Amino acid sequence: MPRLDTIEMVEDIISDKKEFSSKNRLWRALPKQVQYKTFTTILDYLEKSNKIMYDKKGAILWIFADNPKLKKLHMKSKVLR
Repeated sequence: MPRLDTIEMVEDIISDKKEFSSKNRLWRALPKQVQYKTFTTILDYLEKSNKIMYDKKGAILWIFADNPKLKKLHMKSKVLR
């Protein structure tokens, strides 16, 4: 099982660049070495949690809505029942 800091490291790299053309390019761009099995487990988790998606060519795209304006708007909104 991947550790939380490893998951966050992969998330940060993808969210900063927004797109990688392949898994291999992303794996090589990581600041520290991660076993490939752990890496693919992290990517599976990120895909299931709707943070990344793959296009037809296999590129990895960051799709998570982490816009600061959106967060601010959410904090100010009223809860409807």
